[in-house]
Formats: sequence, C-alpha cells, structure tokens
Amino acid sequence: MAQTPEERSTRARLAAYVLHTSGGTNTATARAAYRAQFEAQVDPDGTLPPDERAKRARSAFGARMARIALDRHLAERAKRATDKS
Repeated sequence: MAQTPEERSTRARLAAYVLHTSGGTNTATARAAYRAQFEAQVDPDGTLPPDERAKRARSAFGARMARIALDRHLAERAKRATDKS
C-alpha cells in the first residue's frame, strides 16, 4: 500500500520524536568504532591498562581534531591568498 506524502512526513516526525525522547542516538555504533580505532592506534597489542589506553586514545583523538582544524585554517588562508590575486 502506497503512503501519501503526509503519512510519510508523519511517520518520519514520529521516528524523530522517539529517537530524541528515548535518549538514544543512531550513531552510537559508529562512534564506538571510531573510538576503537584510536585505542588500537595507541595500544595495538592491547597491553596497556584500560585507563591508560583510554587516556592515550583521548589524546590521539584530540591530536586528530587539532590536525583537521589546522588543515582547515591553512586551506582557508590559501583560498584567501588566491582570491586576492
């Protein structure tokens, strides 16, 4: 049975309300996998204590975010320089 545009919109709104009121999020699995990448990077053999591994993973994540920010700033500077030419 085909849905009308109004029905699709109502279903989508209902799903959004359920998602946001249940305290859940649909990105939990992806975020956990992303964090696991940093843990594997800082402790590939899995020999560190969990608290030390988590601490180093947070630092590796911070370094990654800072690197992205620096790249963005450098790209913006380069774009401004070419726009002035």
